[in-house]
Amino acid sequence: MDQRNEVGEFLRSRRNRITPDQAGIIGGGRRRVPGLRREEVAMLAGVSVDYYARMERGDLSGVSPEVLYALARALQLDEAETDHLHDLAQAANPQPARRRTRSDQTVRPGLQRLLDAITGAPVWVRDRRMNVIATNPLGRALYAPLLQDPAGRGNTARYMFLSPASRNFFPDWEQGADDIVATLRTYAGQNPRDKRLTDLIGELVTRSDEFRVRWSAHNVRHHRTGIKRICHPQVGDLELAYEAMDLPANPEWHMFGYTAEPGSPTEERIALLGSLAVTPAAEQPTSKN
Repeated sequence: MDQRNEVGEFLRSRRNRITPDQAGIIGGGRRRVPGLRREEVAMLAGVSVDYYARMERGDLSGVSPEVLYALARALQLDEAETDHLHDLAQAANPQPARRRTRSDQTVRPGLQRLLDAITGAPVWVRDRRMNVIATNPLGRALYAPLLQDPAGRGNTARYMFLSPASRNFFPDWEQGADDIVATLRTYAGQNPRDKRLTDLIGELVTRSDEFRVRWSAHNVRHHRTGIKRICHPQVGDLELAYEAMDLPANPEWHMFGYTAEPGSPTEERIALLGSLAVTPAAEQPTSKN
């Protein structure tokens, strides 16, 4: 990915989505597009038109945090978008290169014991490239269709965009697809030199029109908490609340825990899934689906 293009396209996409009325600009004359003009963004951010134009050409070198925050206010960026703008600026002002070792993908025994000790909720860990790294037994049972899918190969982004089965497994497929692309865009801004991440993005841009259209929108998002709906082939429809947690010992990894509303059908079905996970396959009931 060309870093200057990333910066310029992100700023233009945010500028074009704001109308003069939303920005509090009265009048403004005839417009070919509904968004703000460059000079209007510059005025709102308190910088010169030439300075803003330089930024929109993709040059964030030397731009201070104060100017970035002013620009974020002018473009009405949310928290994730503001963080993304700062990530892009940091990439344009790299620190002196330091020798880095390849990150360890081995799951520590202590981490696996922690996961396994959580018996009433599905828990799983993935890296920033959307690879599933580790699960507890219930998490493995919940995501078995994804983990076993040959198109996904244990990668949630590949499964979402390259496997037709994902549309059945995730009833809210459109929203889930939006979230995955926005999260990948966030990670790419934070780690522009991660070759394995950019290779994954390049593969999905090449192989999936759905991914390519979403990638071009330059949306970013923090994936911290929310509701996940799943249609599981063994237990049926599930509605789960999720919480995301960082793992400081493995900065590339993120842990997700799913819980069900007490007394809900989902709670009963998760309990059933847990019992099926410890029942030998020969003793499990045959699915009627």
